[in-house]
Amino acid sequence: MMKWLFAGLIFVSLVFGVLTGRVDAVSQAAIEQCGAAVKLSLSLLGTICFWSGIMEIASVSQFTKILSKLFRPLTKILFKGLDATSSALDAICMNMSANFLGLGNAATPLGITAMQKLQQISSNKQVASDHMITFVVLNTCSIQLIPTTIAALRLNAGSKSPMEILPAVLVTSVISVTCALIAAKTCNRLFPVKAGC
Repeated sequence: MMKWLFAGLIFVSLVFGVLTGRVDAVSQAAIEQCGAAVKLSLSLLGTICFWSGIMEIASVSQFTKILSKLFRPLTKILFKGLDATSSALDAICMNMSANFLGLGNAATPLGITAMQKLQQISSNKQVASDHMITFVVLNTCSIQLIPTTIAALRLNAGSKSPMEILPAVLVTSVISVTCALIAAKTCNRLFPVKAGC
């Protein structure tokens, strides 16, 4: 979908450039922004590598496992009917803790594992169960303790205190997760999954 969106934007830009007689300006902007994108990527690389290293230490030191235990009470409420000792719930907790710490690379395989486990216990393999939908919502709207990428972008843009947005990010992410979960649970009650967990 995104490739079609970007292709459409490029096409519209070229069409308007031709219609307004400013094709040179469109070409120049494209070349300049390609260079700016490379500079931005390189400037973000150091910050992201640093925080990824910190988060990897948290993962190797088993801090994520400790954190996943703290998520247990919440997951028992959100995933009612799911066996508390199931491997699916373990994977869900680990994914939530990895997302919370900003370990995107570690969270992805854990998320895939959790979805596979949830599908295994679902009676209908062709339809997403309520647990699967809830997990996708949690995974998509996850709360991050340290918004590394945003902070790096702010630092690159000249911010003297790039982490000052942390309280606002935490509040808005909690609100977005809450709203998304309420919407998912409401839709499930209005249009319940007929088969599955």
